[in-house]
Amino acid sequence: MKAVDLNGKPFHFIGIGGIGMSALAYVLAQKKLPVSGSDQRTSHITERLAAVGAHIFSQQVKENLQAFGGESDAIEHHNGLPQVICSTAIGQENPEFQAAQSLGCHIFHRSDVLSALVAEYDSVAVGGTHGKTTTSSLIGYIFLVAGVDPTIIVGGEVDAWDGNARLGQGNYLVAEADESDGTLVKLRPQLGVVTNIELDHPDHYQSLDQVVEIFQTFAQQCDRLIACVDCPTIATGVVPYQVGYGLQNLEQADYWATDIHYGATSTRATIWERGDRLGEINLALLGAHNLSNALGAIAAARCCGVPFEPIAEALASFQGAKRRFEIRGQYQGITLIDDYAHHPSEIEVTLQAARLRAGQGRRVVAIFQPHRYSRTQAFFDEFAKAFKNADVTIITDIYSAGEKNVDNLTGEALQQAIAHQQDGDVAYYPDLQSLPTWLAPQLQTGDLVLFLGAGNLNQTIPSLLAQLSANGDPALPQAPLTQCSAPD
Repeated sequence: MKAVDLNGKPFHFIGIGGIGMSALAYVLAQKKLPVSGSDQRTSHITERLAAVGAHIFSQQVKENLQAFGGESDAIEHHNGLPQVICSTAIGQENPEFQAAQSLGCHIFHRSDVLSALVAEYDSVAVGGTHGKTTTSSLIGYIFLVAGVDPTIIVGGEVDAWDGNARLGQGNYLVAEADESDGTLVKLRPQLGVVTNIELDHPDHYQSLDQVVEIFQTFAQQCDRLIACVDCPTIATGVVPYQVGYGLQNLEQADYWATDIHYGATSTRATIWERGDRLGEINLALLGAHNLSNALGAIAAARCCGVPFEPIAEALASFQGAKRRFEIRGQYQGITLIDDYAHHPSEIEVTLQAARLRAGQGRRVVAIFQPHRYSRTQAFFDEFAKAFKNADVTIITDIYSAGEKNVDNLTGEALQQAIAHQQDGDVAYYPDLQSLPTWLAPQLQTGDLVLFLGAGNLNQTIPSLLAQLSANGDPALPQAPLTQCSAPD
């Protein structure tokens, strides 16, 4: 099978603005390899790529590929046809995909590019159903603080390197490894990290056993594997690992924490390594799930020989990745937080962290946009129980992500199921465009408002901030709870 060529042959990315595709394109462009790509939406991500030399097409048409054959002056010509890179989201009906086939281009999945890059470095690859973006970003940041100068490829944007990727001059590559479509098995890193294993992506997996098989293969292809032993699936030993970490299952853990204090603005703990006290950390992230992510990052850094001092320094200053409990704005005591949580387990731990931050006397308002009909259907009962730490829950319509609604499932059905599980207000509001206008007058001083989901709900945050400002002072927190229900 033809392998990805990293030695000068051009790359063309179909859908270059995606979070996974753009990270790869950025690293390749920084390596001074010829990179082009198309996306139907211009964004700060495509602008960042253009700034490092990538040629961006704003439409996906066959002519973008013909430019390499000399039929267009749209891009600088390079010898040979491009290697065409696609994600799972690109179908064979895509005009650029069809043009690539007609021209005889080698077509690769984005995971093939990541696999080729992983093979070029001393690589650390982080996988898992939840927490892999934060954990991989933490490892990358620790390496930066420690002076390792790593190359980093993650599935979220991080202020420390102004995006979702950076090219370093050191020997290490830190990469987030995606299991959603099974392509995780293409990676062969020196060090692997698995944060947890649960069933997700029901559009690809029908059972937990299928997910486990993917991680078993991944484990076998890592020279060494670090795994969170608090995960019941991992604790059974079904996925072989060499180094364990955890907050609860201390019998199987090589790295653990004691003297834990979960605060409203940080998390403090004492860290242990195989019975030896490493020292104290003051983590600038909230909640037990983030302390677990930090333990995984500590274990990875220690396995790579990083001293504890720069590890603790990095953990104290790391502010997280975008859309991971990201504070997007504040107005008169109302705080708006953007979080990518779209699985019941993720929502539950995110709301636990929100409750820590809110403390006593403040409301946690959770707005959730379900992501994919298949996921909503598969975990319907679990979603219904996931919002117990919210005082007010608002459910929008389901973000399809290109799926067909074969079961006629609605956000309203989920709203009704949640309402049966808890005492707080639970509303269904399907229209994102008018959501800020409806919601703003119902918010109170001190409210912590979370925008949850992997879709486009977070695009309403600027409008809500503007609406709050236009409305003036919000209600005081001691005012009676406004009934939070959508208008007829």
